[in-house]
Amino acid sequence: MEGHASGTAPKLIFEALTEQIIGAAIEVHKALGPGLLESVYEECLCHELHLRALKFQRQVTVPVLYKGVALDCGYRLDLIVEGSVILELKSIDRVLPIHEAQLLTYLKLLDKPVGFILNFNVPVLRRGGIIRKVFDSASPRLRGEKAFAAGLEGANVRE
Repeated sequence: MEGHASGTAPKLIFEALTEQIIGAAIEVHKALGPGLLESVYEECLCHELHLRALKFQRQVTVPVLYKGVALDCGYRLDLIVEGSVILELKSIDRVLPIHEAQLLTYLKLLDKPVGFILNFNVPVLRRGGIIRKVFDSASPRLRGEKAFAAGLEGANVRE
């Protein structure tokens, strides 16, 4: 029996897969260190994922659905692993809230449950270079449902 009742911690979404992905990213970071271009880390991470027999797609177009039409608005995400986990790779001084918002937007638009920002420009990847985000498509607020918006008392809701 899983969960709190049996004394074990609840499982993370796609825990085994995300452990493999993080392991691959750490392997790349150990070999290369910080300071290279994002494209170098992407190429090496793809090779590492391939070595681990994980399927992935690179530079995936993220369409925006508007009035029933999927529009190409120029969004491209770095990687989707096993059709489930979105990876946004960075090589920057620090991850900003806009980067986290970008990942959450991709999760929402593609209805994927989990994603990571992997910032390779850190001394140790496990210390600040890995940010995990989860998207709950069951949440009415995240789906933008009017019923949720109408239930916000005293909030400024514009349509």
